[in-house]
Amino acid sequence: MISVRTAILEDLPTLLDFEQALIKAERPFEPTFKEGEIHYYDIKKMIESNDVEVMVAEENGVLVASGYARVLKPQDYFKFEKFAYLGFMYTKPTHRGRGVNKQIIDSLFKWVKERGIAEIRLDVFDENIGAIKAYEKVGFKRHLLKMRMSL
Repeated sequence: MISVRTAILEDLPTLLDFEQALIKAERPFEPTFKEGEIHYYDIKKMIESNDVEVMVAEENGVLVASGYARVLKPQDYFKFEKFAYLGFMYTKPTHRGRGVNKQIIDSLFKWVKERGIAEIRLDVFDENIGAIKAYEKVGFKRHLLKMRMSL
């Protein structure tokens, strides 16, 4: 049985492994990443923050997935005063297709709602069709396409 809970500092070694697995999966979509080991997050700081909720899913005491929600203040031209940004959505390949990501997202939605926040955003590579489908399945809608080029 899969259970979802708030991450603790003892989870850090596994979460660092998840981060590297996520980066490895996203490298084909991002040609501007540096070679070698890189980090997206300061996971320890995120776990300790009051404005970030890092959630993990576990099965039989083994971590199998992660995700976070961060409370942010938007630019002044938006009509909402705060929003939540979701990231670090990772599920071990052995547990994909079992609804684990949805359990994490549902737990993060609850945390966000408890803070009176109604706007949630995330970024996903437009070529990452599997992730896009997973996010659409839980209610996200395509909103903005970022574009880039190298000169």
